[in-house]
Amino acid sequence: MKAQNPFETSFGEPDGPFLLSVTRNVISTYLQTRRTAIPASLLSDPRFKQKMGCFMTLKKDDSEKSLRGCIGFPEPVYEVCMALTHAGIAAATEDPRFTPVKSAEMEHLLLEISLLTKPVEISLTDQRDLPTKIEVGKDGLVLRWSFGTGLLLPQVATEYDWSAEDFLCNLSMKAGAPPDQWLVPGTQVYRFRAQVFQENSPGGKVSMD
Repeated sequence: MKAQNPFETSFGEPDGPFLLSVTRNVISTYLQTRRTAIPASLLSDPRFKQKMGCFMTLKKDDSEKSLRGCIGFPEPVYEVCMALTHAGIAAATEDPRFTPVKSAEMEHLLLEISLLTKPVEISLTDQRDLPTKIEVGKDGLVLRWSFGTGLLLPQVATEYDWSAEDFLCNLSMKAGAPPDQWLVPGTQVYRFRAQVFQENSPGGKVSMD
């Protein structure tokens, strides 16, 4: 029997418009009513009952695609229907770096959903070999050390044109550690893949990376 690829999911490009439309409605409804409800359309599809990591990113529709909020769940602890709902609302209202999104802003924001596969630890004898095991632009990374955890989505490395080593250094700092923490024995680094669905215009056409 063929072994299951740990980086495969049951979602594909045709799911993007539906996922983003439903999540946009969830966020808009919450901003207008302060009510949270998982849409029935999500509950009716068994794929949304599986547990996956999920991140929601909100960006301004400007030339820089400026970040407006990003929150999610790196581990597959919530069913997709719940993760989408709560990550969407949290990205709009709970990101400590930004003021909460106002309802009127939604028509000027781009939504991006990242569905994450389960992180798989990269086990090596020599930590210095880590960059050779990372596929920049496809792999997302999680780093765990004694005092914290950090995660970077795969698209971040592409946006900043990082090398694998740059990616690891920035991941270390995201975890609250020195940039060379990934080289320290005992530091755990995991990789995962993300299916990224993003709006090309607010509420408009959707593409998948």
